[in-house]
Amino acid sequence: MKTYDPMVFLAVFHEMLGPLLWILPLLALATLAGFVWVWRRDGRLVSRRLVRAELLGLIGGGLALVLMAVVSSSGFTDAAGPADWFLILLVYGAGFVATTLLAYVVMGLMATRGSSVPPRTA
Repeated sequence: MKTYDPMVFLAVFHEMLGPLLWILPLLALATLAGFVWVWRRDGRLVSRRLVRAELLGLIGGGLALVLMAVVSSSGFTDAAGPADWFLILLVYGAGFVATTLLAYVVMGLMATRGSSVPPRTA
């Protein structure tokens, strides 16, 4: 590739992901908006909820790697160089962060204000 054309990337990702190409970014935006809303509602991060969400994030990172292996034509044994392993780490990290945020939002929406967040004493 001598020139950079973003439409090539869009075409490749559309071929690999199909409808997920549009569903995943919308889910990411909804999760981010929900996280900001829960954070502002509670006034702080709730550490117990965050730790539980991070534990679920470990599973989400693994599921992101499974999704990557399913939609691509290669597996983990085909990773040959540092760039391949860096991409694998990026996919795991993105899955970890996305799942952590989504789990935090879901737990925050399920919790009532008084039960999960003690009042501030400042």
